[in-house]
Amino acid sequence: MQKIRVGVENQPYDIWVGNGLLDKASDWLAPYARDGRILAITDSHVARHIAPRLSDSLKASGITVSFFELPAGEQSKCWSKLAEIIDWLLDNHVERSDHIVALGGGVVGDITGFAAHIVKRGCGFIQVPTTLLAQVDSSVGGKTAINSAAGKNMVGAFHQPSLVVIDPDTLATLPRRELGAGFAEVVKYGLIDDPVFFDWCETNAEAFFAGDAEARNHAIIASVESKARIVAADERELNGTRALLNLGHTFGHALEAETGYSDKLLHGEAVAAGMAMAFRYSVRRGECPAEDAERVGRLFHSCALPTTLAAAGVSASGAQLVEHMLHDKKKAGGTLPFLLARGIGQTYLAKDVDLADVAAFLDSDVERG
Repeated sequence: MQKIRVGVENQPYDIWVGNGLLDKASDWLAPYARDGRILAITDSHVARHIAPRLSDSLKASGITVSFFELPAGEQSKCWSKLAEIIDWLLDNHVERSDHIVALGGGVVGDITGFAAHIVKRGCGFIQVPTTLLAQVDSSVGGKTAINSAAGKNMVGAFHQPSLVVIDPDTLATLPRRELGAGFAEVVKYGLIDDPVFFDWCETNAEAFFAGDAEARNHAIIASVESKARIVAADERELNGTRALLNLGHTFGHALEAETGYSDKLLHGEAVAAGMAMAFRYSVRRGECPAEDAERVGRLFHSCALPTTLAAAGVSASGAQLVEHMLHDKKKAGGTLPFLLARGIGQTYLAKDVDLADVAAFLDSDVERG
């Protein structure tokens, strides 16, 4: 078991990573129970496969857990489900001193954190991520949100959890496709500023997908340590450091919008394609060695992740995809910053990108498929 400290200024917190932590839930949740009760949000998949382990552990210590169950999938991250959660919390007499448990993937964590931020002007919450993508990315850093008609994560708030508990054993229930989507975010940390970790990902991807516990734990711990360091340096994305975590997301969110934020293209798959595109676009600008972009594409391809528009199931024109980008929440002063690369481990924030050139790149990309 390993503890990682997220040193944000106003509310530092710990992340625990360890096999079997769900079966010891009472050890870390008991201090947050009120009158022997915990309120938790989960989804229909986790409710069947993982939630009973949490309930059984707490029951052994005399703590009951009440669950609100969301339908699994990105479509649940919406206004109507947020309202249902808030009503359920109020019906269950939630208090500002309570800590709501988010047991699930990124959708559950995002909407639970946002609900906790706004109910009774704010209460605490605890992240218990059960997917790889949530474990290495969305559960850490305090970004909470729901989607709206205007786009992904357009309505939300910064609200740091009080605790994050990661049990890598939960990955055993994930389909191979979900693991791949999460592994894209693992690779991202190597591409941002750690070429040695990218080398590790190239060498150990096969073992990771084969279920090697050491490889999976190392991937999770290294990713969480990287994100904790970046978040502590720029909690609210004010100085540009935290923006590096958005590598691949501007392209990726456009792909998600084009596919209707559905299971046609998972978030991590879109980010993988987006990172491959960001590297190829950096080559186009003369800033990145072509061989680095090729290495990125090979690794993602070996993990059955999309690297092209065709592989992502997108046939839209460059202009159509850029139109989606214009709704990006990172746009400021009429300018949309892009995360580009000078090489593997050398990501930087570019504020001089011409969107017409991006559209032309997307139309002429030799890897379009």
